[in-house]
Amino acid sequence: MREIKINGIRIGNGNPFMLIAGPCVIESERESYNTAKRLKEITAELNIPLIFKSSYDKANRTSIDSPRGPGLKKGLKILKNIKDKLNLPILSDVHSENEIKDAAKILDVIQIPAFLCRQTDFVIAVAKTKRAVNVKKGQFLSPWDTKNIIKKIESTGNKNILITERGFSFGYNNLVADMRSIPIMRQFGYPVVFDATHSVQLPGGAGTSSGGQREFVAHLARAAAAVGCDGIFMEVHPCPDKALCDGPNMINLDNLFLILKQLKEIDNLVRRFNLK
Repeated sequence: MREIKINGIRIGNGNPFMLIAGPCVIESERESYNTAKRLKEITAELNIPLIFKSSYDKANRTSIDSPRGPGLKKGLKILKNIKDKLNLPILSDVHSENEIKDAAKILDVIQIPAFLCRQTDFVIAVAKTKRAVNVKKGQFLSPWDTKNIIKKIESTGNKNILITERGFSFGYNNLVADMRSIPIMRQFGYPVVFDATHSVQLPGGAGTSSGGQREFVAHLARAAAAVGCDGIFMEVHPCPDKALCDGPNMINLDNLFLILKQLKEIDNLVRRFNLK
């Protein structure tokens, strides 16, 4: 497996798991910064590498009335401030080709949203930035379909690739996490991340917004660590019930330490016995 390096963080190829975490969307500069600061403190205590994530614009919301975030210009400014002051690598998602150039100036990892992962021109445009690319596997794709996405990115010469499992559509307004997908996708030569919060999302389940079952986040995250994922993706919030976006599937920041401690012990056990 190829080892991916992002600002000194080594991902895959036998390295301990890393964490991608942050609130779903930027709600305010102060809250985003404070959340990132607390995340850094928690992960530093546990010695877990951290990539901070948050969206400047959620262009794929269920309802026209759903909050989308501060937008490209203001959102990137907030993310740059977090990056510079806290010395953290930053990940965010792009939703159109005209965002990519500006986003690539700030982001260390550009995320391709699940609904756009098969859009060839879009994928290639992101890959051409030479930034690390995190592909959210569409909930309509099999794990082996991601090999074709990888080839599209590789065609540009970019081999800084992460693939993220975020559940598969299971009837209406429901997702199921198939842990077989993690070892299948790891066979394609790149690190695989498990998105523990979007995997418990109930898309459109609340009518004008997505529902979620955050009570299952820790269970699925532990399962993914036991299977041998290279990273865990979690959306966190200081008060998920008041979050503007994806609150039902985000976990409370105060609960993160114990979850990560459990995941680290599982990951250490798996690597100790070379089960990956």
